[in-house]
Amino acid sequence: MNHAYSLYYQAQVDKTHTWQVTAILRSYEHVAFDRTLDKATGLIEFFVTPGEEAVFLSVMHHFEQKGLVSNLVKLPNRFE
Repeated sequence: MNHAYSLYYQAQVDKTHTWQVTAILRSYEHVAFDRTLDKATGLIEFFVTPGEEAVFLSVMHHFEQKGLVSNLVKLPNRFE
């Protein structure tokens, strides 16, 4: 039986608004943990609670509409 500890996403975040994206996501308790992969390009990874994926995607969609996030992609969790 495969139990994922977290779902894994990566996205480009507008570097001037990284603080907004991370602060807003952190205000949603237990939804996602974020980490910068490449500061120069604004590549951020997100570890998402499986039961909260819909909330995460809703917030990220809003960020995409505002031009703060692009290239959101779900990938295999690199730590499993």
